[in-house]
Amino acid sequence: MNDGLGWRLIRLSTIAVYLFMFLPIVAVVVLSFNPQQFGGFPMEGVSLRWYRELAENQAIRSALSTSLWLGLQTAIISSVIGVLASLALMRFHFRGKQWISTLLVSPILIPEVVLGVALLLFLRWLSVPRSYALLLLGHVLITLPFVVLVVQARLAGLRRDYEEAARSLGANPVQTFFTVTLPLIMPAVLAGMVFAFTISFDDITATLFWKSAGTETVPTQIFAMLRNSISPEINALGSLMIVITISLPLIAGALARRFARG
Repeated sequence: MNDGLGWRLIRLSTIAVYLFMFLPIVAVVVLSFNPQQFGGFPMEGVSLRWYRELAENQAIRSALSTSLWLGLQTAIISSVIGVLASLALMRFHFRGKQWISTLLVSPILIPEVVLGVALLLFLRWLSVPRSYALLLLGHVLITLPFVVLVVQARLAGLRRDYEEAARSLGANPVQTFFTVTLPLIMPAVLAGMVFAFTISFDDITATLFWKSAGTETVPTQIFAMLRNSISPEINALGSLMIVITISLPLIAGALARRFARG
C-alpha cells in the first residue's frame, strides 16, 4: 500500500515538474496568435498579426539573420576542429594528451558568465576590440566541448578493423578517413553540429559580453525589447525560436538514421 502511494506521489511530482517547465512555453506559443495588443486568456480570436509585423521588423530580421549565420559558422568550425581533435585524442598517444583533453572540455565546467568576462578581459588586455570575429570565437569555444564528447563517444565504439582493412588495401590515411572513418562517425558529427548550432543560436549570457555595438542576435534582441516594453512580437519571435530549436534535432535524427542505414 505504501509502495503504491509512493509511486503515485512520484508520478504526480513528475507531472507537476513538467507542467511547470512547459506550460509557460505553451502560453507563449498560444499568445503569439492573439490579435490584441495586450492580450490574455481567454483569447478573443486567432490572428497572424504579430508574425506579419515580425516579418516587417527590420531589427528582428537582421538579428535572425545574424543568429542563423553565426550558428551555421559556429557549427561548421566546431565540427571540423572537434572531429580532428577527437581523432587525435582517440587514435594517437602523445605527451600532454590528458591535459589537452581536459582543456577541450573545460568550458562546460566553467559558468558562462565567468567565461565571458574572462575572455573579454583577456582580449581587452591584448587591446583587441569586441567584434563579430570575437563573438564567433567565443561561440566556438563554448560549443566545441559538446562536439568533442559526442564524436569521441562514437569513435570509442568504432572498431579499428575497418580502418586497418582500408590501409591494408592501399588507402592512405586521408583516403581512409574520408571513405571509411567519416561515413561511420557521420551520425555523431551531425549530432555535434546540431548541438553547436542550437547552443550558439540560443546563447545570450556570453553573447552579451562578446558582441560588438550594433550586432544583435535573436536572444539579445528579445532582451533589448523586454527592457523597453512587453510587445506581442516577442511571443511570435519566441515561438519561432522554439520551432527552430525543436525541428533541428528532429531533422538531424532523421539524417543520422539514414546515414546509419547506409
